Amino acid sequence: MNEYAARVSEALAARYAHEPEYLQSVQEWLAMISPALDGDPRYEKLDLLTRMVEPERMFTFLVPWVDDKGVAHTQHGYRVQFNSAIGPYKGGLRFHPSVNPSVVKFLGFEQTYKNALTGLPIGGAAGGADFDPRGKSSREVMRFCQSFMQALYRYIGSDTDVPAGDIGVGSREIGYLYGMYKRLTSRAESSALTGKGLTYGGSLIRQEAAGFGTVYFLARMLEHQGETLEGKRIAVSGFGNMAWGVCRKAAELGGKVVTLSGPDGYVYDPDGVTTQEKFDFMLAMRSAGHDKVEEYADRFGVEFYAGKKPWWVPVDIAIPCAKENEIGVEDAVLLIANGVKYYVEAANMPATSEAMKLLRLSPRILTAGAKASGSGGVAVSALEMVQNSLRYSWTRQEVDWRLRGIMSSIYDASAAAAEQYGLGYDLIAGNDIASFKKISEAMMAQGL
Repeated sequence: MNEYAARVSEALAARYAHEPEYLQSVQEWLAMISPALDGDPRYEKLDLLTRMVEPERMFTFLVPWVDDKGVAHTQHGYRVQFNSAIGPYKGGLRFHPSVNPSVVKFLGFEQTYKNALTGLPIGGAAGGADFDPRGKSSREVMRFCQSFMQALYRYIGSDTDVPAGDIGVGSREIGYLYGMYKRLTSRAESSALTGKGLTYGGSLIRQEAAGFGTVYFLARMLEHQGETLEGKRIAVSGFGNMAWGVCRKAAELGGKVVTLSGPDGYVYDPDGVTTQEKFDFMLAMRSAGHDKVEEYADRFGVEFYAGKKPWWVPVDIAIPCAKENEIGVEDAVLLIANGVKYYVEAANMPATSEAMKLLRLSPRILTAGAKASGSGGVAVSALEMVQNSLRYSWTRQEVDWRLRGIMSSIYDASAAAAEQYGLGYDLIAGNDIASFKKISEAMMAQGL
């Protein structure tokens, strides 16, 4: 690691030892970008790294709400506005019991560098609350969202910070949040949030976008190796919007997703998740809120493996779509042993640090990180903002065409940066360096 980066990493370790998700993400990033720091004294002279790895501001607030029985509850809400050098803050809101300051900072940090790669003028942010929408009525979710927005609305807006959805925050929650934002501000400010419904400013293919983008990035990796998706078997984790998008676009390009997973285990479908009936059933499972993938096995008569992960299945490609740190060392060993040739992340940091080291060191596997391959969702969120400003909606084909072009540009930037700094075909280091260079140049141009 570069000497300056090492000092910043050491200082962070002392300050944020109690925030492991955030600390791990930053330290790994510092190691990745170190080749770009050598020989350029500007970064240390301006102490640029310190300003890049810590948020510009962070808000913490209480969110009181009342359930259907009239009982009051209080949750903790957060919004971290990480970096605005290239545009207004932008990033998801996550409603899940695991949300805490470390998770929010980790998500905001990752989002900043993911957003920079899209080529669109957006900064990075993240937020959410330790509220679990599962098992709650729509009225309870609405009351919570309205209370959450009462605390948040002062700090967001189309030219300030544009939240979107994440785990636990879908179109229903975005609708409630946007409705309350309008009520509080007296503005029909369409670009204040993205992920909206199609009847009030949302974009076509927004739900599928993250999965579509991942497959488009994968297609460029395959092209580099003289291959295509035709006939490839793919293991996917999760069964939400990300996995749904991967299944659909992979099938369209000739691939076949053969696994889905949930907290209860995974299903193996040798015929592949390739039909409209199966795509529709994935949506039905997601909207039901049961969080059980076994329902897919019951419906289509395929095998269900309780308590296990899908990485047991021999495939050509692995695409984790569920959550951070879902792939440990044992899982990485399984992927290598099963002959996986491509490991492409759709979810944020799904592999532990140790697991990722094993995967990257394996000569058998080409890897891509979520900052690049998982950028499709935010790309279409930003395209939603463009459509809102134009007061015009593009067709599905137009949005998909633009998304494919953005993902292709991200791939090109990642591959070029890796080659420029003598890193070969290291797309993970390449995408970190490419986004670092873009943000750092903007920050230096704007002064201290």
